[in-house]
Amino acid sequence: MPVSGAAEYAASEVARVRDDPAGRVALMRSLYEAPPGLPELHLPYRRAALAFMDWQLRRGLLNALDGESPGSPWWRAVNERLLRDTAESRALVLGGGGPMSSPSVAHSVAFVRRPSAQAWYRAHNATIVSAYVDHRELAADESHVERFFINLVLVRMLYAHALVAAPRLALSWLAPLARLLGDPRLGMAGMFLSLSRVLPDRYPLRGDLRQYVDAEHGFGRLLDIGVIRPRLDALYSWSAHELSIRELEALVRDGVPAYAWDVAEAEPWNPPPTPLARAAQRLLPPAGYPHRAGSCLAKPLDG
Repeated sequence: MPVSGAAEYAASEVARVRDDPAGRVALMRSLYEAPPGLPELHLPYRRAALAFMDWQLRRGLLNALDGESPGSPWWRAVNERLLRDTAESRALVLGGGGPMSSPSVAHSVAFVRRPSAQAWYRAHNATIVSAYVDHRELAADESHVERFFINLVLVRMLYAHALVAAPRLALSWLAPLARLLGDPRLGMAGMFLSLSRVLPDRYPLRGDLRQYVDAEHGFGRLLDIGVIRPRLDALYSWSAHELSIRELEALVRDGVPAYAWDVAEAEPWNPPPTPLARAAQRLLPPAGYPHRAGSCLAKPLDG
């Protein structure tokens, strides 16, 4: 256990596995294990923490940049931030000293001290969104197709959080089911974060974006078009307040995700809805949460 310099300890741990994709996964796995003699309160959340990392590993996103199949500078940077915040928060709780390296670490510390589904999402998403904000230039260098899915990943992460912490925003009158569906300890949460049925396990993505969008069918299309799209602006406003990251509100404009994306190119975000998606739009209208910041943002959505 580190006795001082939690931020320095975390940085050294991340540097140790920087060009070792499997080592990154092993590090994250270890960070959810309880120290000897303490209850395993965090292990149930490890499934969610590792699920998306495993997908990144399969695609080669975390590969060394100078290898035969170079990874993605953007994905590597975002993953590195998640590892660093997680390692630093654990070190701080276990007695490490020094100041926190970033505001997002405070959310991770809160989760370590009192694990819950809502605390896990707040910690995870605050770190990921902070990394998005910090690495826009790297995102701009990704392919057109990759940038679309980088936005879709963010949309689904924010929505999964809202299922647990703002159920009426997420599912309207079906709010009583939302927390169960979004609980990161359960396998169902993977439905909202998984892109494996849309994206091939390779990097970089080439070709026309339409072929990938058209490949999304069934539950994914229903979720993205029928449920999430009508509440995108509200979702980003709520998330910006919940995570205390005001820059997040600027990452969507008039229902079009805007992270490293030209909002004039709205067509990929507005494909023709399937009959099921149209039915979902009628059955689950947005709950009326305000789209812009204001005093009402602080009011709870779920009672």
